[in-house]
Amino acid sequence: VASVSAYNLTKDEPVYKKNEKLLLRPASNMKVISSSTMLYFLGPDYKYYTGIYSDGIIRNGTLYGDIYFYGNGDPSFSSSDLDSLIVMLKEKNVTEITGNVYGDVSAYDSIFWGEGWMWDDDPSYYFPYFSPLILNESGVTVTLIKNENEELEVKTFPESNYFKVVNLVNIKEEGRSRINITRDWLNRNNDITVKGSVNKKFTKYSTTISLFNPSDFFMFYTIERLKANGIRINGNYSFKERPEEITEIGKIESNFGDLINVLNKESDNLYAEAALKAVAYELKEKPASSKKGTELIDSLVTLIGLNPSNYYFADGSGVSHYNLVSAELLNSLLNYMYKYHPKLFEILYNSFPIGGIDGTLRGRMKADSVNGNVHAKTGTLSGVSTLSGYLTATNGDLISFSILMQNFVESSNIARSYQDKICEILTEIK
Repeated sequence: VASVSAYNLTKDEPVYKKNEKLLLRPASNMKVISSSTMLYFLGPDYKYYTGIYSDGIIRNGTLYGDIYFYGNGDPSFSSSDLDSLIVMLKEKNVTEITGNVYGDVSAYDSIFWGEGWMWDDDPSYYFPYFSPLILNESGVTVTLIKNENEELEVKTFPESNYFKVVNLVNIKEEGRSRINITRDWLNRNNDITVKGSVNKKFTKYSTTISLFNPSDFFMFYTIERLKANGIRINGNYSFKERPEEITEIGKIESNFGDLINVLNKESDNLYAEAALKAVAYELKEKPASSKKGTELIDSLVTLIGLNPSNYYFADGSGVSHYNLVSAELLNSLLNYMYKYHPKLFEILYNSFPIGGIDGTLRGRMKADSVNGNVHAKTGTLSGVSTLSGYLTATNGDLISFSILMQNFVESSNIARSYQDKICEILTEIK
């Protein structure tokens, strides 16, 4: 089944409609909605941050008291950013902390996945666990490598004693190398197992998997990095809400306007969920939750003139099969951003993959009329393929469109080829 809605923004008139009110799963076209909601309510200058705070005093290189790490869910915060935070502590000449090191995860509720996410998608990197304290996109990169002694070694990035690694890979004379890297997701822990076999020509294989309870790893790794930077810790790490009377030592910030391209062009699920949580964090009661974030989506749907009770929003990324939207809704939202918020429209437009050029459309849209022309968000789930965005017709008119396809068992490449052809046809309108 297919649902299509196309609109000529230049002439302010509809171009084509087919089953446009039909409720279907948006897959990652849900990111059009969540990123638009973030842009509308918080704007491109909204700052995610992760900071280090203390309730103590510093004398002669000793911090008498506790330190706290607090964040509002910056999906881009990396291990190098953590080192930069620790440098800010060292710049205050701290070489010893008498108290404990706390992680404050009170910004959000404890629900780490979106409503309706599939348990057996774990531990795929594309289904990350969410936390207010995020490190390296809540994942760990695991590499199997043959060393100078022709032995197989397993390395992690970041390197940490947090990971218990079991290497069960053997070397065979010939045949294809087959490697499986996973963690003990059934028991909800981060013990890593590498198994399979490689041939003698094997040199290196690497993949990234999600981490269960990423805030726990954040704090464990923080202790390691503090010690590596010459700061002695007399206490240990645990989780506790920071007191009201507290001093900021330093923080790392990221503008949403700089991250929206990762969200849409690369269809990053963590960045989308972070956006949904952020609007709730700023505009709803604490702790923030995805459910409270979808209430802001409801508000935006009302603003564009539609009834939010006609749809169902379960998450920000589109991973959930519970989401139900229509081509009419998506296209109405695209129209609204263009007509009433031109600055936000420009940011949204530029954040979408460009046909044949980059993001999730880099391998598509090879025909001259659409190559480099279509700016649109893709979406894929089992039996679902979607595409919504903008293109410019040969006569110069700007066209918005939404194409939702569902309930097929063939390869999604077939659905994508139809979408590409529809875009080619839309460029020919008069």
